Amino acid sequence: MSSVAKTGSLPSFVKANDEIKTQRPSREEAEAAVRTLIRWAGDDPDREGLVGTPDRVVRSYEEFFAGYDEDPVAMLERTFEETDGYDEMVVLRDIRLESHCEHHMVPIIGKAHVAYLPGKRVVGISKLARVIEVYAKRLQIQEKLTAQVANTLQTVLQPRGVAVVIEAAHQCMTTRGIRKPGVTMVTSRMLGAFRDDPRTRAEFLAMIGGTGQRRSGGDD
Repeated sequence: MSSVAKTGSLPSFVKANDEIKTQRPSREEAEAAVRTLIRWAGDDPDREGLVGTPDRVVRSYEEFFAGYDEDPVAMLERTFEETDGYDEMVVLRDIRLESHCEHHMVPIIGKAHVAYLPGKRVVGISKLARVIEVYAKRLQIQEKLTAQVANTLQTVLQPRGVAVVIEAAHQCMTTRGIRKPGVTMVTSRMLGAFRDDPRTRAEFLAMIGGTGQRRSGGDD
């Protein structure tokens, strides 16, 4: 049983979408909205090349934003105690990340690095990547995404520390507005030993190539 199950408490941000889910428009309403946007852009949604676009857009949104229908806490609840005393850092680096900016609804493309120092239990490594994917498949800002992943790992696994670094390019900056291609934003969230012990932090940053030393986000 996980620590969350024992305490009965969940991070507030995990439960924030319940009311929104009950108010979702129908698929037909979503497709009608796409048709409206096509007309607003200046084209005809009934012409041959666009007649199937509303359906395709809605289906693509089901993939892009699948994270609203998944529970990251449940993914982490199955843990393992048989570690033969392993208490060193567990690191996954260069995890492909695809999200969408909540301000302009355009892609955020990059990679994430995540680490934790086990307490008494470890979790399957694929679950670490899945937690990142769940939060990424929601409308996001990178700072919030970084904090959500780190906070959830810390709350559910209760390790001695968690570190998350995300590097990503934002198309709201590279393809519109200021139009500065090649710019990468780096954010980090350090908890527990990764925050309090400079040597632990330095070991993690060395393992991921030192990227976090050039980070652009806060640790708080």
